[in-house]
Amino acid sequence: MTSRLKEKYEKEVVKSLMEKFQYKNVMEVPRLEKIVVNMGVGDAKDNPKKLEAAVKELEIITGQRPVVTQAKKSIANFKLRQGMKIGTKVTLRGQKMYDFLDKLMNIALPRVRDFRGISSTSFDGRGNYALGIKEQLIFPEIDYDMVESIRGLDIVIVTTAKTDEEARVFLEEMGMPFRK
Repeated sequence: MTSRLKEKYEKEVVKSLMEKFQYKNVMEVPRLEKIVVNMGVGDAKDNPKKLEAAVKELEIITGQRPVVTQAKKSIANFKLRQGMKIGTKVTLRGQKMYDFLDKLMNIALPRVRDFRGISSTSFDGRGNYALGIKEQLIFPEIDYDMVESIRGLDIVIVTTAKTDEEARVFLEEMGMPFRK
């Protein structure tokens, strides 16, 4: 069983991008490599229960077990020591990656209040796109009554595109709602 988004990519997007960028080989066409969903939990150093709640919420959103991330450096101003647990992240690939992106574009993003599209300037120069979401409540799986505190999350979409322009056109073709 393949996802709608993967079928759309194989049937429509590949042909469109081959014509637009004059690729000679199908393997040159940009494709999704992985999606990394990260949730920083700064108050986890004081209350470990908040980290457990964040892990549970991220697992519900992505359908995959998250990894707990640790601080790489000690920062005195934030009362942070190296090795302290401060966040959680998931790397999605394959079927789950396409399902998550489909859900993000068609269900979650339109639920954002006053949504007019996402910024088209958040590319990193190598064809990858980063997106920040202010609250996890836009995902339909999250029950409003079960949430202890509203947290934001970062979503990084890694593509095989060589330039930002190729990646932007590729994501537009896939259905990403960029601001006009």
